Amino acid sequence: MKAPALFDSKELCEVVASDPKKLQDRIITKSLLELGVGGSSQIAMFTTLRFRIKDVGETDASTALIGHTISPSFIKTFARRGKSLIHLVIDDKTKDGEDLRLKVIAVTGAGVSWNTKRNLREAIREETRKAITEKNFDEVIQDVIYGRVSSKLFSRLKQITKMRRVEVRKSERGEEFK
Repeated sequence: MKAPALFDSKELCEVVASDPKKLQDRIITKSLLELGVGGSSQIAMFTTLRFRIKDVGETDASTALIGHTISPSFIKTFARRGKSLIHLVIDDKTKDGEDLRLKVIAVTGAGVSWNTKRNLREAIREETRKAITEKNFDEVIQDVIYGRVSSKLFSRLKQITKMRRVEVRKSERGEEFK
């Protein structure tokens, strides 16, 4: 199984099948650390990528990235008592017409009012939509996986209130949530 060009077509794994057609549409999960892409960053251990097998040849098969997930245990490490959590799901189309769903979690430095939470939600919605619609699917996913979307969101939200952490905890390609 080969990863998409986004990950330099690295080998994901080997699968044995009696008929290559049985591999079609199978889902493979790999962590960023296993792919050797995330470097030595802490979040690479907790980030899982999901690939769907698309084209099956005689000896190899190509895949397409369908999303990522950050482990809930990692999310729980920075969600503490006395902080406000904001969960938001944003659906939009990328520049190349792909449907994309991003699930964002933001943790404030202290408890905040409902009005501040509403302002934070609006800022998250605005920045995330801008990040999705201005680029094609591969570029957006790359920005999400390497934390560039999270850092843009964090810098925007800290203008509103003191923030502890902002993460895109899950991304899904349109085929997954329809």
